Amino acid sequence: MRSLWDSEQSAGSAALMLGMLMFCSSVLLQHAPHSSSHRGQRGWCLWLQVGRGWQVVEWGDDVKAVSEDEAMVLVNHQATGDVCTLMMCLQDKGTVVRQMMWLMDHIFKYTNFGIVSLIHGDFFIRQGRTHRDQQLVLLKDHLEKYYRSRNRKWIVLFPEGGFLRKRRETSQAFAKKNNLPFLKHVTLPRLGATQVILKTLVAPQENGTPSAGDAARKESKSKGLQWVIDTTIAYPKAEPIDIQTWILGYRQPAVTHVHYRIFPVKDVPAEPEALTNWLYQRFIEKEDLLTHFYETGAFPPPQGQTKAISREMTLSNLWLVAIQSFAFLSGGMWYCLFQYLYHCLF
Repeated sequence: MRSLWDSEQSAGSAALMLGMLMFCSSVLLQHAPHSSSHRGQRGWCLWLQVGRGWQVVEWGDDVKAVSEDEAMVLVNHQATGDVCTLMMCLQDKGTVVRQMMWLMDHIFKYTNFGIVSLIHGDFFIRQGRTHRDQQLVLLKDHLEKYYRSRNRKWIVLFPEGGFLRKRRETSQAFAKKNNLPFLKHVTLPRLGATQVILKTLVAPQENGTPSAGDAARKESKSKGLQWVIDTTIAYPKAEPIDIQTWILGYRQPAVTHVHYRIFPVKDVPAEPEALTNWLYQRFIEKEDLLTHFYETGAFPPPQGQTKAISREMTLSNLWLVAIQSFAFLSGGMWYCLFQYLYHCLF
């Protein structure tokens, strides 16, 4: 009887300890997005990239200039490695990396950083026609509940709605049927999530100024979304890098290239048909950018210039050691916790 009592006490203590830890983690991540768990998530991705010799080179507009403003980031989607690539790119962009919200495929919810992203307030979207309308309603509710309350500035989404290799054939068939350009390196984007984000986060205008009737915006003193950052990721030889590649190391380290183009949100049309055409044009431009890159090894220069200038991502070694230490400490903490639970329960 005493043994059974001790086991029940141990199990109860373990459950209480786990509950308190999850509660504290939730509070910390909600009110301090730069907490150790989020550092651990980012440190893990950086370790996979920098620690193994992967590099990132940036092209186009300098997004540091808008790092303190609210922005929507549109990215082409080729592999799971896109997320880690963006995380590395944004490390030196001020406070953006800890004040951003991600829209990711629901499959990422089941990865090692899924629970961190859930607590952090990111949104996992289910693909497919049967889920589309419901997911857009859930996205709108999520943005209204978490985006401003957690002081988010940038929101990242992949408008293609899936990996290139999975959507290319369907996209090309749709393009042929509707007399749209044939795309090889990207797919035609979907309108839904982009439209919901613009409708929800762009400040309403009255005579050129934010509407005074929007009490929530007035209270938060937010100017709303001000920029759209069109981001294009290019991998060497058009071979995307996934997380398994980094973990297993079966490919030699390479340089990933990222191109930015910034648009004022006031230049983005609001009407569905015009917005669809605007989005299509952005991805047609991405196709041209990627075609030029894969042929020459560089992105083309901006209009009116003769040479494109690239910027190699550089991070402080001291900072990298610190951020990766948080990753290992976080992993050690969870290992100790699960070991304690195992001994208590079994």
